[in-house]
Amino acid sequence: MSVETYEWQSDFARKYVGIGREEGREEGREEGLEKGIAGSVLRILTKRGRTISDEVRTRIESCNDIDTLNSWVDKALDVDRAEDLFD
Repeated sequence: MSVETYEWQSDFARKYVGIGREEGREEGREEGLEKGIAGSVLRILTKRGRTISDEVRTRIESCNDIDTLNSWVDKALDVDRAEDLFD
């Protein structure tokens, strides 16, 4: 029987399975948001005709700090080179 379809019997188990699922959902939402913002940075740079090296792309896509990613969105609107995002 798989865990996904198992009906937990105790209140303790139901409580902590629920907490684990909610934590997983929250992590998934945050990861989705991070990926979306990183994609926006890359899209802005591309639409502005900026060359994006593999190193820059990897750094943007691997960033998981939303504040940093948001600052890069703002910088992407003005930088002359993609590498200037990190200054």
